Amino acid sequence: MTDIFLNERAWLHTLFGAALLVSASATVPLSAQGLESEQAIDKIIGSEVQQEEQSVEADAGRIIAAIDKTVENTETVRKTSNLDKVDIVFLPDAVDSGPPAEVEAKLKEREREIVLLRQELEGNAMLYHAINSRSVMMRDVLAVEFDGSMSVTIFAAAKPTN
Repeated sequence: MTDIFLNERAWLHTLFGAALLVSASATVPLSAQGLESEQAIDKIIGSEVQQEEQSVEADAGRIIAAIDKTVENTETVRKTSNLDKVDIVFLPDAVDSGPPAEVEAKLKEREREIVLLRQELEGNAMLYHAINSRSVMMRDVLAVEFDGSMSVTIFAAAKPTN
């Protein structure tokens, strides 16, 4: 009976010691940088983020070509961890009047692939924060275009916030 009491007492002392260590370590300030910090986001992106505004009509052929390459571009997004430049192209006329019929038809045709592309963009911290830094909603991303040289163009049916 005494052995059981000593074992329980030793167990209790061990548990108390562990609790003491945990509570002591909780007073140490955490040094992680929040994602609200512009410096933290810049470090995550690690690339120059540019933005421009264009008419979807003027770039319809380029946008359709990018939509046609959605499966390939989704794979590239999945593998991308370093870019020199991220260019976000705002297509405000796609917000106001919708994309032209040929672009709209291509978006419907590749709808499931575009959903997967958006999911991959959300999963890629660098690209997600680049897109988010320009206040673009993921649902507004229509297509991405990689130029083969360490840069990407993201087409978004959105209006710039500035």
